[in-house]
Amino acid sequence: MKKLCELYEGEDSRLIKAIKINSKEVEPGDLFLCTKGVTKDRHDFIDEAIQRGASAVVVSREVGKKTVPIIRVPDTNQELPLLARRFYDFPDQKLKMIGVTGTNGKTTVAEMVAQLFGSSCAYLGTNGIRCSKFHEKIRNTTPDADRLYSYMDRFVKAGCDTLCMEASSEAFFRHRLDLISYDIAVLTQITQDHLNIHKTLENYIDCKCQLFRQVKKEGVAILNSKDVHFEQVKACCNCRVLTYGYKKEDDLCITSIQEQQEGLVMEFLYQGKSYSLKSPFGGAFNAENLAAAILVLIASSYSMESLLQKIPKMNVIEGRMEHLDFGQNFTILLDYAHTKDALDSILTYLNQIQLGRILTVTGSAGGREKEKRSAMGKVVLEKSDFVFFTMDDPRWEDVDEIINQMIGTSKRKNYMKIIDRKEAIRTALKNAKENDIVLIAGKGRDTYMAVKEEYLPYCDYDVVREYFEKEKEK
Repeated sequence: MKKLCELYEGEDSRLIKAIKINSKEVEPGDLFLCTKGVTKDRHDFIDEAIQRGASAVVVSREVGKKTVPIIRVPDTNQELPLLARRFYDFPDQKLKMIGVTGTNGKTTVAEMVAQLFGSSCAYLGTNGIRCSKFHEKIRNTTPDADRLYSYMDRFVKAGCDTLCMEASSEAFFRHRLDLISYDIAVLTQITQDHLNIHKTLENYIDCKCQLFRQVKKEGVAILNSKDVHFEQVKACCNCRVLTYGYKKEDDLCITSIQEQQEGLVMEFLYQGKSYSLKSPFGGAFNAENLAAAILVLIASSYSMESLLQKIPKMNVIEGRMEHLDFGQNFTILLDYAHTKDALDSILTYLNQIQLGRILTVTGSAGGREKEKRSAMGKVVLEKSDFVFFTMDDPRWEDVDEIINQMIGTSKRKNYMKIIDRKEAIRTALKNAKENDIVLIAGKGRDTYMAVKEEYLPYCDYDVVREYFEKEKEK
């Protein structure tokens, strides 16, 4: 809480409780800042914010006389991170800041890092905000600055000294992270995604690169040498660089992966010494994710020996190759995979360990790039025994049309269209036999379904749980 005169010049001593940019979330004592979005200009909601109790309003254009102080700034979008950071007393400077970016793997690496650090480290990303004192879901992977800095302030007050956060390309595109200097930055890998926002692959890559431009000179960049854009990202680094991958010159070189149903055994070289570890995370892609996480901890002065003791005891991450056990005689996996590469990696792994059939439930989000849909559909049709195509945050698009774009010109018949996602999941579970694998892909542990402008309550996990509860009743 701060006085208005502590935030802006003047003598007005009224107290400001919080910074808000959504008029519907304004509470008495809040300051309402009128940012401009893609479809909405929040200057249009000033009267609603005042009715809800806003104590002051920050604007970037003439809005007329109001019953509360109006503060004019050149650009409210640029003002938001400056104001939020100031209001919450620069919490990013009180935390060791670790950022993870990439098309796939962000959530897994960030969660792995937070687990390995322990209670001193907070996590912020797709799976919400988490520290030893609280765990809450959030809507955006990297939220707007008003929420972002409030979360960091809460982490500081909860006793955390480190934050490992997912840094999305959209967050850099919308300048949510401009003021943060990172101690450590991690690149998983970059493939085509979010072109509905960035328009070109070059723009998308440039936003990913921005994380590495914001690393402190005394900081560390940890890069996947396997990534096709490795050299381009490396050129943006003005700090120490550590690499992981499969090349002998990598700082951490993966030399062997043995995939097992309960995880994997991984061997690697670090500083000329060979190490072996058993990981609870299955799939070759998780060997790379784990290698990145190990280097983050090594760069933070942890010993390799201590990490080798911790890794086998780690918990599998929510919504990331998450096994759901309701006593069934087949495997159920929940995963966020929503790109061709992510689906390809998971299905390649499942084909190596399968005992029965692979039944995949998947869709493609509406309002996103349509170009990737046929490639996603091709992968799941070729690498699954049967596919249940369904909805996945359709927004304003027609689900049947999205599915048709995924199927494309494929002549395969190993699929069924079921528009309602709950029904698709229930049908997959009903058809699963002993030793089959049911992969439910795309939404992981999301708690909503985006339909038109609404975010309706929905969770894949709940659908599975309710299915087995009803089966038990029968």
